[in-house]
Amino acid sequence: MIESILHPIFAEALRRAGYVDFVDLLHFEQPKISSHGDCATTIALSLTKSAKKPPRAIAEEIIQQLQFDSDLISSVEIAGPGFINIRFGELFYTNLLESIAFAGESYGKSSVGNGKKVNVEYVSANPTGELHLGHGRNACIGDVVANLYHWSGYEVTREYYFNNAGNQMTMLGLSVHSRYCQIFDSSYPFPEKGYEGEYISDIAKQLYDQHGNSLFEPTDSHIAVCKKAAEQWCTASIQKTMSSLGIVHDVYFNEQTLYEDGSIDRTIQDLREKQLVYEKEGALWIALSKIQEKLTDRVIVKSTGEPTYRLPDIAYHRNKFERGYDTIVDVFGVDHIATVPDIIAATKALGYDDEKIHVLLYQFVTLMENGEQVKMSKRSGKSYTLNELLDDVGVDVVRFFFIMRSINTHLEFDLALAKEQSEKNPVLYVQYAHARICRIMETAREREIPLTKNNNYSLLEKAEEKNLIKTLARFEEHIQRALASHEPYIITEYLRELASDFHAFYHHCPVLRTEGELRDVRIALCKFTQSALRNGLHILGVSAPNSM
Repeated sequence: MIESILHPIFAEALRRAGYVDFVDLLHFEQPKISSHGDCATTIALSLTKSAKKPPRAIAEEIIQQLQFDSDLISSVEIAGPGFINIRFGELFYTNLLESIAFAGESYGKSSVGNGKKVNVEYVSANPTGELHLGHGRNACIGDVVANLYHWSGYEVTREYYFNNAGNQMTMLGLSVHSRYCQIFDSSYPFPEKGYEGEYISDIAKQLYDQHGNSLFEPTDSHIAVCKKAAEQWCTASIQKTMSSLGIVHDVYFNEQTLYEDGSIDRTIQDLREKQLVYEKEGALWIALSKIQEKLTDRVIVKSTGEPTYRLPDIAYHRNKFERGYDTIVDVFGVDHIATVPDIIAATKALGYDDEKIHVLLYQFVTLMENGEQVKMSKRSGKSYTLNELLDDVGVDVVRFFFIMRSINTHLEFDLALAKEQSEKNPVLYVQYAHARICRIMETAREREIPLTKNNNYSLLEKAEEKNLIKTLARFEEHIQRALASHEPYIITEYLRELASDFHAFYHHCPVLRTEGELRDVRIALCKFTQSALRNGLHILGVSAPNSM
């Protein structure tokens, strides 16, 4: 919103100064030190190399060409090596608030996506067990990214890819069958590298209740029954956990589909026609080094005839393209870093636009309490699951904490802070700001104070009022930054700053204890802040309580 006011003024100055080709480099940011002004641009520094001039000289040229109302911008100064610092006039604040008022309850929404189709695939945990904390971070990142796209006017499909084929599913069936057999014979061997979680025994017990001892013999059909029961149990468990997190996927894509509909065979054939596969030592390899020199050739079908995971991943991404998506977003753990370039390169070689694929690789999670790592649940003595974390701290805290840091940063989930029932907890700090405003608005209604649309915004003169207005006005900018970078933490940081500015305003600028027009305009400022807090929390999938 600040950008929308300043950009045309400075863009015209750039044109007048002979820098018309560099308008796209123009952007504005808030100085870290408030005494440096209300806003700043580094455009002069960006032009130094192209213009072959000192940045201060370029800044002077730009300032000389500026044309603006002094009530809108009170001053423009050059600082340091060539920063252009801007101070707002009273009209600037009025214009900001009028724009926010015009947006109303939809403040922050935009139509920049113009209905383009986006597929966001996230979680996609194999149906082989319960979800852990890493899956939780994946889920929250993916869901907020999907929300950001939706909030910005895109048509979003939230997708879950069930990898229910391959060795891990075979091992799941064998593990359940072994536990089933151990009900009758405790010495029955358990497979090496089998799944040892307690849930395996629970599934085996359910099979015993249904089938008695009829599955004891280790035949393919008996193991298949165990495998199917285990997959159904794990799938139901995963979906229940997702529901607890407030996440609903639109599509559950089954990997087996790629084998059944011929996608795997077609992918091999198309790669073969492009001379990008070859046989060696009985296995089928993809010649990735032909596509990009820095890549290494990989096996896509083992000598046993079993495909490696790269092959269905390539076929799956083709499927997404063929469904007509303009943007494809994958949310993966950083352990996928070696395979991502291979999949993207193969997809490009098959004729698809790899620029449409955005892979988000997030760092892992460590659960900490009182400075020590928590590996096991105190209740069960087993690995700490996502379900247990939800039970311990609640969905709002889980969602907020999982996206509170950049996806590129290892996340230390502070369990003690998450359990804190005070404003020290960043989630409660933001929610309390919203609840406080709700209480103000409710009291205003009880006192029958009319909410007028014709507010005299020039009455908002205090520093705390202006700081709150400037932060409010950057809501849309933060949404677009978060979307462009696929970084949900930008929204959490913004909401914490907005809550902080509101709490400062609340303590220094009485609202209901003021009379007349000043009271009315402060109520309006509260209402605008309420909309931004509520909408920001909605993007995060976190509740905006009316009372606390």
